[in-house]
Amino acid sequence: MNTVVCMKQVPDTETLIKINAEGTGIVTEGVKWVMGPYDEYGVEEALQQKEKFKAGKVTIVSLGPDRAIEAIRTGLAMGADTAVHINDAAFYEKADPYATASALAAAIKDLEYDVIFCGKQAIDDDSGQVPAILGELLGLPVITQVIKLEVADDKSKATVTREVEGGHAIIDVPLPAILTAQKGLNEPRYASLPGIMKAKKKPVDVKTVADLGVSVEPMTVIKEMSLPPARQAGKIIEGEDAAEKAKALAKALHEEAKLI
Repeated sequence: MNTVVCMKQVPDTETLIKINAEGTGIVTEGVKWVMGPYDEYGVEEALQQKEKFKAGKVTIVSLGPDRAIEAIRTGLAMGADTAVHINDAAFYEKADPYATASALAAAIKDLEYDVIFCGKQAIDDDSGQVPAILGELLGLPVITQVIKLEVADDKSKATVTREVEGGHAIIDVPLPAILTAQKGLNEPRYASLPGIMKAKKKPVDVKTVADLGVSVEPMTVIKEMSLPPARQAGKIIEGEDAAEKAKALAKALHEEAKLI
């Protein structure tokens, strides 16, 4: 089974994020960068499907600067076979979800695949828009929030379980299709030492905007970015009994919090 995994390198969740002087992005110096956590589920599922069918190829496609090769190599060390690195500074600095999906679509359209995996969202911008736009550009169905996947023996269709509010939905989808991975789909493996050594020799095809023939101009522009306000300390409501505490709470919600 041939699969493609769209992967993004993002700041580690434990990294201290700072806004740059222009207020239009984050300070990238000193940041620890990792493979997107939800993308890890996509890589793992692609590997499991390859192992299930005992054939096929797993290709990672990633848009990012030079440093993104570290996350790409992590995916290759996990077991992916090849990768495409869309590396163009002018494009990467401007790319919004539409521009990103356009670049990914251009890189993917000539590859062989039965399924394209994406993380359900990137943990940096949290837009979650790229998979849907990618599906529109490639003319493929998109199923999001997938936590279980069963592919037919002839690879003509798949049955997927996805999370919905208050429960699960089970959907039959024809292949090829785009599936976004959610926590619970699998447990991503660690890269082994032999896998890390092999990853250094696996092919990575580097593409630029000119190679792909896509526009550098974004559809959206970040005008201002700011950190959320610091969380205020909680307040303990005092009182002799429940009735007095309830009265004090109602007063605080009305006069101080302005909620009622």
